[in-house]
Amino acid sequence: MRRERPTFPDGYGLPETDEGLLEWSAVEERLVASKHYWLATVRPDARPHVIPRWGVWLDDRFYYDGSPATRHARNAEANPACTLTLEDGWRAVIVEGRSTATRADGELGIRISQAFAKYHDDGYSPGPDAWSGDDGGGLRVLTPITAMAWTAFPADATRFVF
Repeated sequence: MRRERPTFPDGYGLPETDEGLLEWSAVEERLVASKHYWLATVRPDARPHVIPRWGVWLDDRFYYDGSPATRHARNAEANPACTLTLEDGWRAVIVEGRSTATRADGELGIRISQAFAKYHDDGYSPGPDAWSGDDGGGLRVLTPITAMAWTAFPADATRFVF
């Protein structure tokens, strides 16, 4: 993974050096700990579609589930390009990548199920075999291409290229 200063138009006050760039480990901690994510996909007519999602960040990927008939899943099947963000605009995390249908058998299913424990108090506790059927139980995985994050814009604005 490459870490660099993002490019913004003149006037944003970005530092001219790499001093102060965020570490991926700090960004990843926020992705793992978050319970609420926003997922943006693109409709077939090119209009954006944004929806809150529950999911888990595991092994540099975002796993989430839901019916393949949902608008966001149908959008991602037609055009896998998507964006994932956290709720905090002051301490932003923006992940751009591709969402694809997947399955989680064996060890991966166990690990994803364990990561979903953060939702048990909210009434959602899928078992390790929830995503092992022929349709993967509606499981999707967002594989990042780039991410951008900051906690004190613009001083620590950082882009990560996977």
